[in-house]
Amino acid sequence: MRPDVLAPLYASALGLTGVGPRALGFLKKALRLPPGVADPRVIDLVWHTPTGVIDRRAEPTVAGAIAGTIATFKVRVLKHRPSPRGNKKAPYKVQCEDDTGRIDLIFFHMERAFIERQLPEGEERYVSGRVDRYGDTAQMVHPDYIVTPESRADLPSLETVYPLTAGLSGKILHKLVRQAVATVPDLPEWQNPTVLDQKGWPPFHDAISALHRPMDPADISSGGPAWQRLAYDELLAGQLALALVRQSAKAQRGRSIVGDGSIRAKLKAALPFTLTGSQVSALAEIEQDMASEYRMLRLLQGDVGSGKTAVALMAMASAVETGAQAALMAPTEVLARQHAETILPLAEKAGLRIGLLTGREKGRPRREVLERLASGEIDILIGTHAVFQPDVHFKDLAFAVIDEQHRFGVHQRLALQSKGGSGGANVLVMTATPIPRTLLMTHYGDLDVSRLTEKPAGRKPIKTTMPAEGRIEDVVDGLRRMLAQGAQIYWVCPLIESSDVSELAAAEERHAWLAQMFGADKVGLLHGAMKSADKDAVMAAFSADHLKVLVSTTVIEVGVNVPNATVMVIEQAERFGLAQLHQLRGRVGRGDRQSYCLLLHAEPLGVTARQRLEMMCSTEDGFLIAEKDLELRGGGELMGARQSGMPEFRVAGVPGFEDLLAVARDDASLALNQDPHLMSPRGQALRTLLYLFECDEAVRLFRAA
Repeated sequence: MRPDVLAPLYASALGLTGVGPRALGFLKKALRLPPGVADPRVIDLVWHTPTGVIDRRAEPTVAGAIAGTIATFKVRVLKHRPSPRGNKKAPYKVQCEDDTGRIDLIFFHMERAFIERQLPEGEERYVSGRVDRYGDTAQMVHPDYIVTPESRADLPSLETVYPLTAGLSGKILHKLVRQAVATVPDLPEWQNPTVLDQKGWPPFHDAISALHRPMDPADISSGGPAWQRLAYDELLAGQLALALVRQSAKAQRGRSIVGDGSIRAKLKAALPFTLTGSQVSALAEIEQDMASEYRMLRLLQGDVGSGKTAVALMAMASAVETGAQAALMAPTEVLARQHAETILPLAEKAGLRIGLLTGREKGRPRREVLERLASGEIDILIGTHAVFQPDVHFKDLAFAVIDEQHRFGVHQRLALQSKGGSGGANVLVMTATPIPRTLLMTHYGDLDVSRLTEKPAGRKPIKTTMPAEGRIEDVVDGLRRMLAQGAQIYWVCPLIESSDVSELAAAEERHAWLAQMFGADKVGLLHGAMKSADKDAVMAAFSADHLKVLVSTTVIEVGVNVPNATVMVIEQAERFGLAQLHQLRGRVGRGDRQSYCLLLHAEPLGVTARQRLEMMCSTEDGFLIAEKDLELRGGGELMGARQSGMPEFRVAGVPGFEDLLAVARDDASLALNQDPHLMSPRGQALRTLLYLFECDEAVRLFRAA
């Protein structure tokens, strides 16, 4: 249960003065709400961080005011000069003065009664805004603030500037944030006092106040003490949550799986290559986990073409050696069938019985697969999301592999695990997307990690170049020469967003053009809108070398394996992110022939786009590319639904993020080692921190453990 002390923060923003249904709709657009939160709450305003500050501390005399600056004056209201009747374009002027000179306050399209209420003749007011000069007279168009001497405190000396949306003014949002900050309670300190002293960080409440009610412009700097303190709070909450999830998972009794090696020996003999050193060490780590009596949760990270499928197959075989079953789940039907085609010849030689279950299997074929699975006649089931269906029953599932982990949520991982009966299935998750160290610590902190860092022997580096689109005729001439030597070619069409031209239309147009160049019988087309059977037919024709050129959208990004394809052309490559370019390039270079990747791009290239393409030309190291991609893209989400990109934090996207994250990870680990049940005074305060940053799921797991 969330502590009562935090209840005011999680109340609806409708409870704030000035918020009705209409304003709530504007807030919904302006605030970044966490996944699953439909309507803004008070806490969402607290985490709505400022982007700048307007300094209203200058209080010059009217005569001494400098045009073009923001200034605050105490003035007497002399006379109202309304717009002439019938001339709405003329301004409404209010003449004011101080002891040194006159200033005109200028209004357009404002209601006369409102202005007269704000500025009664003969009374004093404080006004703040941008000063201009019209001839010799100072003027201020639409003052930002007009307050009475008694309400002087309502005029901020330093006014924070927040991200807005149409219909929501900065002044209104400013008032709402102030109300929200006023509800923040005094909370027990969860940070180590030594860390606070070393860093010079303020207490939590003071940090929130400094961020939204700064005393100095430096207070709202993301590198300043207040923001750094709050960033560290969020990172510590995230690392503590992941450590609790991990602790809970590790505490659950699993099932010890130790095979006799008989099937693995046959598989090793059937493999067309020798396992690399990193494959051997990854397998040793996986087998050690499988033999343990605790639940296995391991991530196998392998760059494109590093041989993850072979490792997964060997691990599944060790489960089958004990008389149990295994499952391999892929995010798409194309990838599931690809796995089946790769595994089947090896499985047959080793005596393994394989089943395939995707959304396409219906009626009698599906029933037959389910019957064979339930009776134990299938050793390894390969499938898509269809494997999660309630009517899918294994006789004895002991080991599950989830490919391209980032396409699946944690809930799906747990659902597959639960099909393993009382002990639960041991789970290995795999990804071909190299994950930078920063993301491993945030997204995958609950998993042990194995890395495949080598490619199978005999594979040559892919030569990558970046020709401009103006040279497309030269590119086609080069492709003709490659085709004459027996090569096959992928041609990937651009990623098109917010355009009148769809990706499908772009692919169809390019397909028609290339069919003219190379012959209609040699050029195929593959895109996401095609029926599964049609996609399979095109891929089969390309795999069998009946088609020489495959024009495609990004549907081929993951898992497609045609060793004879040695050329990858990516059109408008500047539109793609680094990770996606790397994945696409990984479709070639799978045989022993020299492969090529051409990054066709429009000119002129922007600075970031040029950096991306040059990085692609300089290295094939997926981990280096992933780090560069993270550096160029920034931004993202920790315990939320999205599973790729930088974690999206409320306040933690600050300078020195990686260093803070590393310290937070160590601090979380130390806190749990010293106080595993979080029962000490600091432990209780850390529980409050978890709820404050909405890591409730982790607390529930902790309570259940």
